[in-house]
Amino acid sequence: MPKMKTNSGAKKRFALTGTGKIKRKHAFKSHILTKKTKKQKRNLTHMGLIAKVDEASVKRMLCLR
Repeated sequence: MPKMKTNSGAKKRFALTGTGKIKRKHAFKSHILTKKTKKQKRNLTHMGLIAKVDEASVKRMLCLR
C-alpha cells in the first residue's frame, strides 16, 4: 500500500507542541492593518491552539493518526 500524503497547506499552517497539541496562527493579521487597533494586532500575534472539534480532521491532514 502506498504512503499517505500529507496535506501541503496543513503542514504550512499547523505545528505540534511538545505535549501533542496542535498550534495555529490567528487570522486577520496579514493586511488592512491600519484600521485595527494596536491591542487587536498585538493579541493576534500570539499563537493559539486549534479547537477540540477540529483536532481529528487536522491530524488526518497531517497524517498523525
